[in-house]
Amino acid sequence: MTRTPAPAPLHWKLVIDAGDPHAQADFWAAALHYTAEDNSALVERLLSLGALPGEATVEYHGRPAFRDLIAVRHPDDPCDPETGTGLGRRLLFQRVPEAKTGKNRLHLDLHPGEGLRADEVARLEALGARVLREVTEPSGAWVVMADPEGNEFCVQ
Repeated sequence: MTRTPAPAPLHWKLVIDAGDPHAQADFWAAALHYTAEDNSALVERLLSLGALPGEATVEYHGRPAFRDLIAVRHPDDPCDPETGTGLGRRLLFQRVPEAKTGKNRLHLDLHPGEGLRADEVARLEALGARVLREVTEPSGAWVVMADPEGNEFCVQ
């Protein structure tokens, strides 16, 4: 009997709409201890080929970047050396014209570790997040927070 090999897991990224993708990337890179991707080599290559107009770029931390997109990635995960694009755990922030208007249908849960929630909440508040409410239920306790653009997330 011939076995069909199991399909490989899909590569994915979480895409988050943002009014200011670069500010969101800075917040979430700091919040998660992630690294903002450096796509400057790709941006420069596309500019030199005329495939990307200059107005589609900005300076981000002293290097050229896409104006409307920026990602953060886990620092231990690999990235494509030619594009700077992460090949593992990533959050991609994309510029949208409208502000957030409703409750998230998807959110991140941060797990700082046993007994570390209060310190982590304070650290995230110092980065620009705000506490929305504290929850205590039979299933556990957590703090619901909002990032600088109002996207909810939880700290366990």
